Amino acid sequence: MSEQLISILALLAIFLIGTLRAVNLGALALVASFVVGAAVLGMDTPEVLAGFPAELFVILVGVTYLFAIARNNGTVEWLVQAAIRLVGGRVAAIPWVMFTVSCVLVSLGAVSPAAVAIIAPIGMTFAARYGINPLLMGLMVVHGSAAGNFSPLGVLGVVTNGVVDSSGIAGDPTILFLSNLVFNVLLGAGIYFGFGGRHLIAADRKRHHSSPAATPATPEPRRAGPGAVALAPEPTKTDTDVLTLNRDRIVTLASMIALVIGALVFDLDVGLMSLTAAVLLTLLAPSTAKEAVGQINWGVVLLVCGIVTYVSLMQENGTVGYLGNAITQVDAPLLAALLICYIGAIVSAFASTTGILGALIPLAVPLLATGQVGAIGLVAALSISSSVVDSSPFSTNGAMVVANAPKEQQAMVYQQLMKWGFGLVLAAPLLSWAALTVLAGW
Repeated sequence: MSEQLISILALLAIFLIGTLRAVNLGALALVASFVVGAAVLGMDTPEVLAGFPAELFVILVGVTYLFAIARNNGTVEWLVQAAIRLVGGRVAAIPWVMFTVSCVLVSLGAVSPAAVAIIAPIGMTFAARYGINPLLMGLMVVHGSAAGNFSPLGVLGVVTNGVVDSSGIAGDPTILFLSNLVFNVLLGAGIYFGFGGRHLIAADRKRHHSSPAATPATPEPRRAGPGAVALAPEPTKTDTDVLTLNRDRIVTLASMIALVIGALVFDLDVGLMSLTAAVLLTLLAPSTAKEAVGQINWGVVLLVCGIVTYVSLMQENGTVGYLGNAITQVDAPLLAALLICYIGAIVSAFASTTGILGALIPLAVPLLATGQVGAIGLVAALSISSSVVDSSPFSTNGAMVVANAPKEQQAMVYQQLMKWGFGLVLAAPLLSWAALTVLAGW
């Protein structure tokens, strides 16, 4: 049995054991990395741990640490109230605001995980405060960022267009950007109306018809369970509910603004900037930061980092190339194109989208040489398939949503995101392939 096949079977065993037994998947994945790496691949410990995602670890810890402090000192609540006033008290509009802001940030050059790291904590806090289904809010943030991924200014757009050019493939950056944008906007509409948007709209209409001047302040949140549709609670308006800016909140807001500027303008690491801001806020106001470290979801950190470590080991031993080369032997070029899209979706649900596109686009060259598959359509379909699955809880974006959900709802959000993410793994390649390579024929 080949090393690549053993590593694939071990990954399946990780999910099977983690599903049947109450064991953290990340812990299982780290053990599997050690066993497969040492016993099968002959790696030593530094080689096994070379794929540990240190940057992702710092992002998850740093961002959740900073926003835990921001929640404790009232800054996030102040932002929530400001957002409600901005949209005239219409709670139903907020998920689309989060979608749009995430899309714009990524389109202008922010890496998708950085945009989600900035927007998700605010969006998830808002969802908890106003009884919006956390799955709705989290997915709108993630797919908003995904919508901007292939902008000519975006990181993935620049990388993908560069790989296409270097591989000698005919590309079209405009079609790539617009096809991905439309795909994610349609997904966003489905998410919105499928996970409670209609009820939010109805609640807003009822509220504004009965009291046009009413603006939500700080009502008691309503819990949205698995499959439940959350309704925006009726507003209560009392002067004591309205938060004002004090020293700690002003400093925290300044830190968040610096975080955005550092990520977008100076390309600084979001995780390290967040940790720096969190430490400074802790020194400034120890009382509000005392419980923040305990509010970091270490189980999510272990889960994501463990899985990514194992998938990195699979990439290191050539599993992705092994699968790609096997697919190129398929006689039917259109079927081979579909299979490549599926590989991109499956692997990218756990690993770097940029790395997957860089590895798989060159593998498509022999298929394109047959003339039976359009280059522009295949590149767009592969790009969509590999990026739209970032809502998986094992990707950075999905993990940020889980980590920032209320603790009592994190298990539900994780389970629902896993179903959604793997649903996209099955559906996105087929839909994008059919639309862009079969029907459009680009």
